[in-house]
Amino acid sequence: MCGFQVLNTVNAIGEISHNHPLLIAQPLVFKGKSALKKKLSTNEKKIKKDKITNEVLEWIFCIVIAVVLAFLIKGFIGTFTTVKQESMYPTLKNDQRLWLDRTIRTFNGKYNRGDIVTFEAPRGSNVYISNTNPKAVYEERQNFLEVINKDFLEVDKISLIKRVIGLPGDHIQIKDGSVYVNGEKLEESYLGSEVVTESFILNDFTVPEGYYFMMGDNRERSSDCRTLGCIPKNKLEGRVVRKSMAFRYIWKN
Repeated sequence: MCGFQVLNTVNAIGEISHNHPLLIAQPLVFKGKSALKKKLSTNEKKIKKDKITNEVLEWIFCIVIAVVLAFLIKGFIGTFTTVKQESMYPTLKNDQRLWLDRTIRTFNGKYNRGDIVTFEAPRGSNVYISNTNPKAVYEERQNFLEVINKDFLEVDKISLIKRVIGLPGDHIQIKDGSVYVNGEKLEESYLGSEVVTESFILNDFTVPEGYYFMMGDNRERSSDCRTLGCIPKNKLEGRVVRKSMAFRYIWKN
């Protein structure tokens, strides 16, 4: 923008002379124009930078929320799991995808005889396990990092999938190739007609309160509570669901 500046001269007696030859109209240039442009440009850059920063923070926030929700769902509601054992054959096949329902653990529900569950495999020595002391031995967590890795991230943790046979307080006997619960022969329709249940360390015992006794359906190739001992409830990770109303559109088997 520009204007016109009138230059007046003053004569010797102090009067303003309007007829002086220097009385001219000159363009008036605002010297603040470039500074204004520079300031506007700086403000635009700052606004753009702030916008990008806000978008990045929003993305980071969304990612953090998604990760937290994923851990909460996996830890308290359920998660998909894949069978990597043959101990439940032919009921479950190797590499079969399943849904592990963890709400039963979250709400301290009760497991029923016949439920298929997963649990943390004992790593302690089983030399002290006997019919009079049928409890599985677990190594204690050594530090907080190990608690996070195994209990939350589930890293460096071995899980087994088996069927619940004995409930807390049940008297279990394994004899003549069959299982007896509280003196009655257990009818196991899920087993093949030629399957024989052999006894190992545990064959005549009572399941302690707060513990469960599990075995694999493929009895001849299953390493289970017969040698590992009874599993405490807090080591059970959840109940396996093969088909459900909520997920039947996922599984087509």
